Amino acid sequence: MPALLHPEHVLFQGEKPFPILPAVDHYAGSEKLMRKALLLQQQLGPVFDITCDCEDGAHAGAEAEHALMAASLITSGDNHFGRVGARIHDITHPHWEQDVDILVQNAGHRLAFLTLPKPRSAKDAAQQIDAIRSAEARHGIDRAIPVHVLIETHGALREAWEIAALDRVESLDFGLMDFVSAHHGAIPGSAMRSPGQFEHPLVCRAKCDISAAALASGVVPSHNVTTELKDVEYIRRDAERARKEFGYLRMWSIHPNQILPIVEAMRPDFSEVHEAAAILIAAQSAHWGPIQHGGKLHDRASYRYYWELLKRARMTGMDIPAGAVQQFF
Repeated sequence: MPALLHPEHVLFQGEKPFPILPAVDHYAGSEKLMRKALLLQQQLGPVFDITCDCEDGAHAGAEAEHALMAASLITSGDNHFGRVGARIHDITHPHWEQDVDILVQNAGHRLAFLTLPKPRSAKDAAQQIDAIRSAEARHGIDRAIPVHVLIETHGALREAWEIAALDRVESLDFGLMDFVSAHHGAIPGSAMRSPGQFEHPLVCRAKCDISAAALASGVVPSHNVTTELKDVEYIRRDAERARKEFGYLRMWSIHPNQILPIVEAMRPDFSEVHEAAAILIAAQSAHWGPIQHGGKLHDRASYRYYWELLKRARMTGMDIPAGAVQQFF
């Protein structure tokens, strides 16, 4: 009897696997906040990523020291899960290349990703990716560090599809605050928060364009932060709207209070997770040929959907049926 094949070995042949990332990207700018985030990650598990912010977090004149500090935390024993990345300075800043060199040299083997802010075009993003590639070769890093790109300028939004298709890009992130500011008052400040951020036509267009470009290129769309820090229901509603109305699979966090409500809002439907487990177990037993489940036909097209759903559920800390855990994880 043929051996049971794992879905990773049969569902993505000839295609680019879709990245399954934690539902939250938590930003921390200071050493104190980075350490606090690492401690929380140890407690909750790898249900959220941490981004050490070398752009807004570094004091002017102390950029190198800040990057070295971030690198030391990324490589420390406190980084239990390897889900810590860093944001470098934008391409117009004189220290961005130094950020890349320091982070790749000192933490390249453990960096979960590098985030590129404020590219004005696909050319800008490609230039920074090339610099990362060169730094890896220079410092003997034998892995390709994933890249996340912030879409927050007019030029980047115009070329979002080209940016999403660049080598190494695994996430397109919407930078709402800078995007609104770039409109010189034509978009009101109320569009930086809810409900305006989900209703203003220019902001909605940008969110849809970014999400569509990302998903079409096999890249994760990441939603902007919510400015609310205390009201858990408010935070959860923002995340739910981002997920259900605009197709975002990940969202930024800037305060520990925001992490769990976002994770909960981004989780797949509980009943669909159990259905996914049952369908995939039956499909594996049928050696990934067509099956009937609940009176409906399923084949590799639906298996791919349910496998990605099951992986997202696990990444958000949901309980997975024991049989599926045993067979697939």
